[in-house]
Amino acid sequence: MTITKRFWISLIFSLPMLVGMIMMPFGWMLPGGNWTQLILTTVVMAVSARPFMQSAWSSFQKHHSNMDTLVAIGTATAYIYSIYAMFTSQAVFFESAAFVVTFVLLGQVFEERMRNNASNAIEKLVDLQAKEAEVMRDGELVKIPLSEVVTGDIIRVKPGQKVAVDGVITEGNSTIDESMVTGESMPVDKTVGDKVIGSTMNSTGTFMFKAEKVGSDTMLSQIVDLVKKAQNSHAPIQNLTDKVSEIFVPVVLILSILTFLVWYVIIGATLANALIFAVSVVVIACPCALGLATPTALMVGTGRGAKMGILIKNGEVLEEVSDVKTVVFDKTGTITKGKPEVTDVIGDDKQVLSIAAGLEESSEHPLATAIFDKAKLLQISKAAINGFQAIEGKGVKATINNQTAFVGNDKLLDDVKIDSELKNEMIRLQNEAKTVVFVGLGDKIVGLIAIQDAPKETSKEAIATLKARGLRTVMLTGDNQRVAQAIADEVGIDDVIADVLPSDKADHVQALQANGKVAFVGDGINDAPALTIADVGIAMGSGTDIAIESGGIVLVKNDLRDVAKALELSKKTFNRIKLNLFWAFIYNVLGIPVAAGLFFAIGLTLSPELAGLAMAFSSLSVVTSSVLLNKAKITGDVKVA
Repeated sequence: MTITKRFWISLIFSLPMLVGMIMMPFGWMLPGGNWTQLILTTVVMAVSARPFMQSAWSSFQKHHSNMDTLVAIGTATAYIYSIYAMFTSQAVFFESAAFVVTFVLLGQVFEERMRNNASNAIEKLVDLQAKEAEVMRDGELVKIPLSEVVTGDIIRVKPGQKVAVDGVITEGNSTIDESMVTGESMPVDKTVGDKVIGSTMNSTGTFMFKAEKVGSDTMLSQIVDLVKKAQNSHAPIQNLTDKVSEIFVPVVLILSILTFLVWYVIIGATLANALIFAVSVVVIACPCALGLATPTALMVGTGRGAKMGILIKNGEVLEEVSDVKTVVFDKTGTITKGKPEVTDVIGDDKQVLSIAAGLEESSEHPLATAIFDKAKLLQISKAAINGFQAIEGKGVKATINNQTAFVGNDKLLDDVKIDSELKNEMIRLQNEAKTVVFVGLGDKIVGLIAIQDAPKETSKEAIATLKARGLRTVMLTGDNQRVAQAIADEVGIDDVIADVLPSDKADHVQALQANGKVAFVGDGINDAPALTIADVGIAMGSGTDIAIESGGIVLVKNDLRDVAKALELSKKTFNRIKLNLFWAFIYNVLGIPVAAGLFFAIGLTLSPELAGLAMAFSSLSVVTSSVLLNKAKITGDVKVA
């Protein structure tokens, strides 16, 4: 039976007893009284608590104790004693046994959901592959399933289709969006002899390519394997309660036995009284509040995070956040907008953009889209053109008012003169790692347009916030060193690691982990292994499904400033869990001497009823502590001039 089913069974059969406890002061009793409680608790113990008993017995045989040992002993003692008490007209504690099981299972339901998220990440990666390919067979193009593609096949790819497998173009040319795999924001022009990557999206042209890597050898398949290995590389976190229970459980058992022996053998109390003292010791130490300590803090912390646009996906992340020393960022779509934009126009803005927009409207190149969008934003009308013509490898040209107009790259300078002032501006823009487009009319260059995947408006502020808190910041990107360094300098990143292949990102994160725990922030498919292998993976909400599934924290608003808030909220939530664990024990530990009858001589005793009340106060304090997490201050961002 699954953990979820066990939880619902336990919850359904515990609720009537909870209602009975709440209504008791008003004179309402649960129909059937103790017999009804016995039946309800027996179902919980037989179905939902059985795995705890089995685990506790297995640990006992290996001379160990864990959280299951605490649950098993606490619930079994309360259950067995309540049966005894029911037949001797004493107070029963059936509800204590049922509630402990319910609360502990609630925490395990959260853990199970976390594990399911990890497996979903792999499934989403696999779904990115093309489902079929158009392959040349016996001189004809036929569509076949991807699984039937073999090395050496000649495959045709039309505009808007996915590249099926890794290979080399043999005929035609196109522009391919590789950002989903490589992280490169600018679509890449491809021609004969260039390599293509499976699962990337063809944008403009039709081409033929020869399959070189198929099946498990493709880059996407390798990324899938990396994510699997990264997920498996995380050592299971040893729960704090397990660490405490290794000592706490044996001590409680010994104290309970000693209490019984002292009262029954040495002092000479009756069997019933000696048993009551012994049971009170176990009941007061019953880990009822332990079942609430983690899930309540996690629910409140994650609930508050959700309102802030921060999704904390698992408790494991909370523990890792406390010791993070370095925050690593992907560039494209994380620090930058992930979309080419016009950043500078040199020359007469209206003339330059009017000419460029007129020519680029007929072009399908991504840079053309950025130019056209800029003209539209500034409400500049496009020039009327005639005789549009593409100049392969250089740009485009047409006729405007009987003059030849052209827009293109620096290869156009072989045929056209550029004055020294514009040339200096060109050098300046290129040194800023911007793509420079030349706009000409007649026989001269009339202006320049600089295009760049610009940083988000909040990136500089976000980086400053993290650095102010003593964290080292690193950019990890597949872009070239020149572009990456220019962006890093602009936003204040400490270190840059550029020209990184997708399969190497996780390796670089592991290398950085040698100097302390690392948080990685990314949004692309190629970031999935790094997000998983990092101590804390933070995925941008606008990123791919696989990145979001792989990250332990998701920033829904796609605001980089939320990285610092997410780290602080996670840290405070984990600290609240530790505080809850303290309160979960403090009432019990302080009450043990009283429960054992140590102060019997002065009339201070703790009956099983009062021991149960102490447990209730312990649970109440834990819930209150968790709720107060909503009031914890999450500091604002550092303001950057």
